[in-house]
Amino acid sequence: MTTPGKAAAELKAPIESQATASGTDQAQISGVRKLWRILTFFDKKKMSPALALRNTAGVVLPLAAGYLLGMPRAGLAMASGALNVSYSDGQDPYAQRAKRMLASTLWCGIAVLLGGLSGHHNVLAVAIVTVWAFTAGMLVSLGTAPADVGVISTVTLVVYAAQPLTPEQAAISAGLALAGGILQIGLSVVLWPVRKYEPERRALGALFEALAEAASRPLQALSAPPATVESMRAQEMLAGLGRDETLEGVRHRAILNQAERIRLSVTMLGRLRARMEREKRPHDASEVIDKYLANAAFILRDIGHALIAGKPIGPENDRLVLATALAYQIREDNLGEGGSFLAAVARDARFQMDALSGQLRAAIDLASRTTPEGEAAFAKEEAHQPLSLRFGSRLATLRGNLNLRSVAFRHAMRLAACVALGDIVGRSFDWRRSYWIPMTIVVVLKPEFATTFSRGILRIAGTIAGVLVATALFHFLPINTVMEIVLIGAFMFLMRWVGPANYGVFALTVSALVVLLLAVNGVSPKQVIAARGVNTVAGGALALLAYAVWPSWERKRVSESFGQMLDAYRASFRSIVETYLNPDKRSTKERIRTRQNARTARSNLEASLDRVGVEPGTTVGQMNGWNAMLASSHRFAHAMMALEAGVSRTREAPPRPEFQTFAVDVEKTLTLLTEALRGRHVASREFPDLREDYQRLVQSRDAQSERYTLVNVEADRMTNSLNTLREKIMEPVRMDPVNKIPAPGG
Repeated sequence: MTTPGKAAAELKAPIESQATASGTDQAQISGVRKLWRILTFFDKKKMSPALALRNTAGVVLPLAAGYLLGMPRAGLAMASGALNVSYSDGQDPYAQRAKRMLASTLWCGIAVLLGGLSGHHNVLAVAIVTVWAFTAGMLVSLGTAPADVGVISTVTLVVYAAQPLTPEQAAISAGLALAGGILQIGLSVVLWPVRKYEPERRALGALFEALAEAASRPLQALSAPPATVESMRAQEMLAGLGRDETLEGVRHRAILNQAERIRLSVTMLGRLRARMEREKRPHDASEVIDKYLANAAFILRDIGHALIAGKPIGPENDRLVLATALAYQIREDNLGEGGSFLAAVARDARFQMDALSGQLRAAIDLASRTTPEGEAAFAKEEAHQPLSLRFGSRLATLRGNLNLRSVAFRHAMRLAACVALGDIVGRSFDWRRSYWIPMTIVVVLKPEFATTFSRGILRIAGTIAGVLVATALFHFLPINTVMEIVLIGAFMFLMRWVGPANYGVFALTVSALVVLLLAVNGVSPKQVIAARGVNTVAGGALALLAYAVWPSWERKRVSESFGQMLDAYRASFRSIVETYLNPDKRSTKERIRTRQNARTARSNLEASLDRVGVEPGTTVGQMNGWNAMLASSHRFAHAMMALEAGVSRTREAPPRPEFQTFAVDVEKTLTLLTEALRGRHVASREFPDLREDYQRLVQSRDAQSERYTLVNVEADRMTNSLNTLREKIMEPVRMDPVNKIPAPGG
């Protein structure tokens, strides 16, 4: 006889089996849908007609001048230089953009020279392009812009190495390419009058003004939380930054983080003040909270005005001292009232006031660095730091990534090997236009699988479509040099306007553009279409095969990457603290080792976030959560470097016992955050109170001495950054149901 339990089990088994099979089918369908979304994704926010117009002018003007002067080849060489540099154009501030475009111009000019000179010698040409490709792969660790410069300069080297030139011809070609790049820079600087971050600053400024208004009026229990509309507007504006790898982009996200924390603290203080009023008994803390909130409103209003106007924040030291004094007054006034309800509320208020004071100091520090004057001051401070201790030091970052633990290093090795193999294959067989094999590899192969796979498919399909379109135009239109230049202008505009929104459109337009540029040089489209199609397919297939052999899968790795970075930061912090506590037992080698490990871990995490960002199913909220955590961790790294830079002065300022307590609790906090990222349930009570540690530090004997200023300031920054990071990590985590990627704040 079948029991009810057994019957239920028998019925449940096939249902579970069917559900498992259905889940597998659903996963496969989901994978196909994800791939289709990647292939068809169209990002309208990347379309800029003004940028496309000036880039088109930079290419068309040299072609037209060469035609009118009877020097078409010179015009073509200059137009090619302008075309290469156009990929480095953008909408950021003049100085930043010009510096990046000038770097691209110089790298491409050198690539033209080396390519033309080495084209006669196969072994030398392959060796040079291999080293160059490895360098281009390592530039991924520095961010998107340097990586793009590496790609386009490698493509330039491959193209010119396929057409051997005499030393004189190579020098002239390099000079013309440089001239084209400089022309493109000039057009970019002249035609763009708006600073990149002004809209974001205005949105943040409006948020801080709304917070000031909230702090200056009583909390209404039945109304919406204060500054809700302004907060949502600021989040929408900063979501457009993606993971802007510049320090300016990081600062703007960090300001938003602090604004959200300030919003919470102001709300909590308002509620605590309301609780005291409900008791209908006079309490000294009520008046102190009122004074504190009024003072905070003044500071918040100043921050908002400074962000909107783009001008420095006025001196706020007196206001911050008053805030600290008011928080200390609540602490002193309630020492003898243990056990009463009002005393408990007052203690909670003191905790919130201590936290808000730290948040205000952080907001002032960050906001003051987002103005033009602040950016210049920060650059000056960085220049005074030793190269190894500069947060943005590119040389130190590259050196920190020269190991197999680095995603950038593995990508560089994979890219160099594939480009070398593609170049050897092309030179070994007498294929027409064989340089398109390594060129396609350089363009397609990326550190992340999703981008590599989608680019491979879109590059092949777009190339074939592009050469077919160009061939059709030659067949149906009356073609002459003037018409060719007009068509080049049209495809150039489409490539730089619509191309950034979808890689398939970019591949189509750039392929047609290449056919037209070759036609200006006297090459028939019929000679191009078959060779370009075959070699593009071969290069794309080789890139995909290389990734299949040595992949860098992401999926669930982002939490582990963040945990590894915090582990590395903890080790680096410990080595700095040990040097500070025992200056006679300095271990410079250990500090350098742990610092380089921290740089490697940070670069790996940034690369991980880049890969997660392009994976289908990743929402804006999820990326905002991870980017907010990254921005908070950057502040901790800055503070560590500033503290390490002051190690040489530690003999003048012997460490206080309170600092040792603070350092132990910082390490404990980093350990607990890492454990939380790796899945362990960490209760809030397990975390030490870093803000209380900081208060004891600044109130300790001789704390106001100028020799302790550096330690006090950096301890405050560490406290603020770790508390912000803790709030972000300990928020309820929403999981991506397909990839199981945690999304804090999602």
